Amino acid sequence: MKLGATAHTDTFSRDALPPLEQWPDFLLDGFDYPDHLNAGVELTDAMVERGFGDRTALIGNGRQRTYKELADWTNRLAHALVEDLGVKPGNRILIRSANNPAMVACWLAATKAGAVVVNTMPMLRAAELKKYVEKAQIQFALCDTRLMEEMETCAAQCDVLERVVGFDGTSNHDAELDRLALEKPVRFEAVQTGRDDVALLGFTSGSTGEPKATMHFHRDLLIIADGYARDVLNVVPEDIFVGSPPLAFTFGLGGLAIFPLRFGATATLLEQATPPNMIEIIEKYRATVCFTAPTAYRVMLAAMEEGADLSSLRAAVSAGETLPKPVYDDWMAKTGKPMLDGIGATEMLHIFISNRFDDHRPACTGKPVGGYEAKVVDDEGREVPDGEVGRLAVRGPTGCRYLNDDRQAGYVTDGWNITGDSFIRDAEGYFHFAARNDDMIVSAGYNIAGPEVEAALLAHDAVSECAVIGAPDEERGHIVQAHVVLNAEFTPSDALIKDLQTHVKATIAPYKYPRSIIFADSLPKTQTGKIQRFRLR
Repeated sequence: MKLGATAHTDTFSRDALPPLEQWPDFLLDGFDYPDHLNAGVELTDAMVERGFGDRTALIGNGRQRTYKELADWTNRLAHALVEDLGVKPGNRILIRSANNPAMVACWLAATKAGAVVVNTMPMLRAAELKKYVEKAQIQFALCDTRLMEEMETCAAQCDVLERVVGFDGTSNHDAELDRLALEKPVRFEAVQTGRDDVALLGFTSGSTGEPKATMHFHRDLLIIADGYARDVLNVVPEDIFVGSPPLAFTFGLGGLAIFPLRFGATATLLEQATPPNMIEIIEKYRATVCFTAPTAYRVMLAAMEEGADLSSLRAAVSAGETLPKPVYDDWMAKTGKPMLDGIGATEMLHIFISNRFDDHRPACTGKPVGGYEAKVVDDEGREVPDGEVGRLAVRGPTGCRYLNDDRQAGYVTDGWNITGDSFIRDAEGYFHFAARNDDMIVSAGYNIAGPEVEAALLAHDAVSECAVIGAPDEERGHIVQAHVVLNAEFTPSDALIKDLQTHVKATIAPYKYPRSIIFADSLPKTQTGKIQRFRLR
């Protein structure tokens, strides 16, 4: 594969790509883009030209913005970045913000200016930001003024970071970057980036704690919309999106910015995307597409019991962690619509295996998204027979390219991306999640997938939430240990432990039952609601 033209005068990102022989195979048939492509333009000005100017693009912090307003706003910001801050094509720009329209505008403006964007979560502390800045040699930071403290602490420790500029995330335009932008014209000659120019660095935590930066091109940002969003979600301009993942995660950036904007739809953005806040937005704006994790869907199911009206939702996308069968079954029973379980990876940019509206099953991740191929392999990369657990290998129009990282060779084998997940493919070609490769519990020689035990426990009336890990055991190597949060009307007891164990034995193979059950008031979670099993270990 040969890289196309570049508009980057700062060549750091292209120089930091892994050697071509370590790249996965890219299957680009059907994903044809011109040599020069700017994703920021495609999602704003190009949409106005196509007649979407008066339609609502973004809703957040009490304001609605049309596509024309978003195009004008991002063009003004781009002028400020280039003329006042001196941003050059290929420079790295870090954005620090919660999910709000101003963050999307800053991302689009930086992309139009030809910069390489690193979106970050408000939860990160200075020490974590410093790792990003040093790894990606980030020169500029745009920060919501409400989140300046950690950013400034980071900047004081990083020589490479030349400038930190505040923007107003609350929609009042009362910060340095906003004031600079308000003076600018609403037309901007965007940088004619190449389709193979790096547009985005998605950071993902390594198992060692050293972050990895995944490198995504301008064309990749459109591929996930023209693939998954079109192929699986059938997005139309009438759609209204809502969700909880941070825009700093590629799952959130796709689901809450790229997908809606690519098709002239509307994105609602919540700084505090708690399930009650999402329920309120769904009811108020009649949202149609929701992106969140199974934990939040459980809360929504309970809210529907109490009268919440979520009938406007046509697509409930679940990713981030495996979707338990009880949640899928309850959602089907209450709404008559499937919950679309899928799996993605920061390395792949977004979801690459998914259920479909007309082809879905419980406890099943589905089939590859259009353009992708997947198989299950052993440690030597040989395909295993259907029905056997192995490592998931995938390839398609997107794939892993780490920035200056030896771990590239571990992720890509013979042109396939090895995602770090254990899967089973059945005889009909459906893929079933078994466990993260490091979540597989080996007990007395048996492979036990923690999520399967969790799904069994969740089917018991007493269990509100649970997480299953392997606990060291002299006799069996490891035993299955369940950390369980009970529903309000139940109290911990030895009798309940026995009842739960009996229930699991009756639900799945008896050897998989949890020999240890620990009752907890809550489980440790990330900002997106993913359970942090490593903390329980």
